[in-house]
Amino acid sequence: MYFVDRSIAVIKPKKPFLDWLNALPDTEVTLTLEDVRSDCTVLMIPEVNEQEDGIAYIDDMADKVFEMELASWSQEEKLWPKSRNLKTFWEWFDVEIHTVLMDSVDQDIRNSPADHGLH
Repeated sequence: MYFVDRSIAVIKPKKPFLDWLNALPDTEVTLTLEDVRSDCTVLMIPEVNEQEDGIAYIDDMADKVFEMELASWSQEEKLWPKSRNLKTFWEWFDVEIHTVLMDSVDQDIRNSPADHGLH
């Protein structure tokens, strides 16, 4: 096992996100909050010792995270909520900060650019 010099942020959708998601056109299945919170986006963030520092980092990039979460379900920006400010982000998402990240795989990590077709 190896310590990774990063911490992680788990982005967990809340009810307003679920309501938006279920209202999208051509939605074939009605999802539950349990559904969308069972497999959440996890972001590696700079290593932090205090959860508050991780939250501050997410605050600084909340607009990007918000757009990434929306785009992972709908590429049509016209369907996204008009208000995507920091206050709305925190109304739509919970964020868990975990300060320790361990790598249990004895191979190099490969990074590749993220696209928004995640779900």
